[in-house]
Amino acid sequence: MRAVFGLVLIVGMGLAGFAIYMVQGYFEQQNAALAQQRAANQQAVQTVNVYGVNRVIEHGEQIAPEDVIIIKYAEPFLPEGVFFTLEDLFPDGPEEMRVVTRQLEANEPILAVKVTEPGEVAGITALLARGMRAFAIEVDVSSGVSGFLSPGDRVDVYWTGRVDNFDGGRGGEVTKLIQANIPLVAIDQTSESGRSGATIARTVTVQVTPDQVAALAQAQATGNLSLSLVGREDDTVAGAIEVDQASLLGLVAREVEPELQEEEVCTIRQRNGTEVVEIPIPCPE
Repeated sequence: MRAVFGLVLIVGMGLAGFAIYMVQGYFEQQNAALAQQRAANQQAVQTVNVYGVNRVIEHGEQIAPEDVIIIKYAEPFLPEGVFFTLEDLFPDGPEEMRVVTRQLEANEPILAVKVTEPGEVAGITALLARGMRAFAIEVDVSSGVSGFLSPGDRVDVYWTGRVDNFDGGRGGEVTKLIQANIPLVAIDQTSESGRSGATIARTVTVQVTPDQVAALAQAQATGNLSLSLVGREDDTVAGAIEVDQASLLGLVAREVEPELQEEEVCTIRQRNGTEVVEIPIPCPE
């Protein structure tokens, strides 16, 4: 009887120990799951509601209330100029709609830099910074970088023309950098950036100061202008560049030796018997 009791006790203790082991393992699993959830919550990014568009809206189109939707955007990466409420987007009511100046893709947040003010007509004036002016430069396939230009690019402007001999030096054809890092605001009649492919333009419109307008107008009237595309990440500043035919070909101007003027000698002839003698005398002034 005692042996049976002892056997039952041993079996019971074994079952109890196994049960404790299983419960301990369960709690460890739960604690691990809770720890993972806490880590995930800490890594979760807070989002905010901003207004975007529900379709592709091309440059020059108006944004109507039915074109906008609410988009959840990660708060730490929120771009500048988003709209949080319809009152911000349409402060004067839905009748005063904004016009898109840069194409918007579906589900893209609306940014202030990509739309006009409410009721404002979309045009190049909306793209000009304070104190700046728009100036059109005539280009062709050679002077316009083969058509690989787009609004938002920056270019260097070179002038090629004939330099008159004002200072007694040598004249001739000269190519010179006259303006550097000038931003383009329009190609032909469009100010839409991000165009794909090459388009041969007739004119490009640049954003310059009034002084630069005068310089470009004079340069365009007296010679030919050519554009050189500047890389988007290029922050270098081009120095003074001027090339003429002589420097291009490595020619050296020959110095012309001045002609030596012979000293004037005045004489008179005098007969001495049968001989005629020339006698030097001072030349009359």
